[in-house]
Amino acid sequence: MKIGPTCLLLAALAQPAFADDDGGHRYQPMPASYVQECGSCHAPFPPRLLPNESWRRLMDNLPRHYGTDASLDTPTQRALATWLAANASTRLRSAPPEDRITRTRWFVREHDEVPAAAWKRPAIKSAANCSACHEGAALGDYNEHAVRIPR
Repeated sequence: MKIGPTCLLLAALAQPAFADDDGGHRYQPMPASYVQECGSCHAPFPPRLLPNESWRRLMDNLPRHYGTDASLDTPTQRALATWLAANASTRLRSAPPEDRITRTRWFVREHDEVPAAAWKRPAIKSAANCSACHEGAALGDYNEHAVRIPR
């Protein structure tokens, strides 16, 4: 069977984005409910950025989610908790302090060249605002070659 250039292009476009700055993992498509519920306040973080124990604690404490009530209806909470557990990091040896992605050794190492003052810029506001510098963050794409740090 002969494969033409159009088929190759379509196959390449059908593949999920590759995030080479986080260990080369292909991201899992995110459920619409995760993007809608979690992405309404912050980037819908890929589950591979935290271990299962962190996701479990976060999902069990949604009424007190970093100072905000992020409660969900029971079916949605259960479905998202199951999805997060199935896609959580298996590489992280322990949960980061306060279960914060921004406190993982990986995050600190990847962002060590970012000056402390940059996190306080109005367009960034905090290290948790991934989409300020990573345009593909909402899709789970954190490719370091596409980073644009706002001034």
